[in-house]
Amino acid sequence: MNGIFYFSGTGNSLWLAKQIKAELGGEIRYIPKWNGDISAYDKLIIVCPVYSFGLPLPVFEFMTTLKTDAPLWIVMNYGGAAGSAAKFAYHHAKKCGLCIKRVYTMKMPENFTAVFSTPLLKPYNDGLLKKAPKAIEKIITSIKNEEEKVLPAEKSNKHKLYNENKSNWGKMGERFSASEACTLCGKCLRECPAENISIKDGRISFGSNCVVCQACYHRCPSQAVLYQGKPNKMPYFNPNVPEHEMGTDIT
Repeated sequence: MNGIFYFSGTGNSLWLAKQIKAELGGEIRYIPKWNGDISAYDKLIIVCPVYSFGLPLPVFEFMTTLKTDAPLWIVMNYGGAAGSAAKFAYHHAKKCGLCIKRVYTMKMPENFTAVFSTPLLKPYNDGLLKKAPKAIEKIITSIKNEEEKVLPAEKSNKHKLYNENKSNWGKMGERFSASEACTLCGKCLRECPAENISIKDGRISFGSNCVVCQACYHRCPSQAVLYQGKPNKMPYFNPNVPEHEMGTDIT
């Protein structure tokens, strides 16, 4: 059985995982909450976004815990540029002793808008979402055919930016805050994969254990989450994913 493991803050990776499951079968598992038996799966597929030309911290750490000989494929999506993310993921899997077969990258709508901006956001995103089914179908066919692709190692300094950013992601959480529009609905607490958000003295408080998924920033129903005191003018959530499925397993 296929084990399809995903990490997603705004739905892109979950949507891709669902397309893979629809064609290849298996079970979809949410990485931050998973504590099952990896031996239940004879093939593994990890679906996640590109972070700083590398892996999100929960995915990076998840891979270090896996003890399995099952073949692994990784599907990564990016908003700006993938850079050397495929090589990074491939060789991280090798270091973890995993049977990595191939890493794929494909473009999806940008969600890191706390830091980056995308011109003509909605029409640009609509165009990417329109192309996405064809792009993921090619990847699914490749996985179905059990295709392999060996990637050469990068020079160690190639991932300097990733390593620097990874060490600072937690501190980014301290740059988030909640405006007076916050209703204390608790959604951000429930959706945070790092349990980095709490309520203190009747207000939302952000700690220093952030994994920069930006689920809180984009999915607050009141758009009350601020980054460096600025409101989110471009909230994004994949329109093809039911919100209640986020952060859940799908069997």
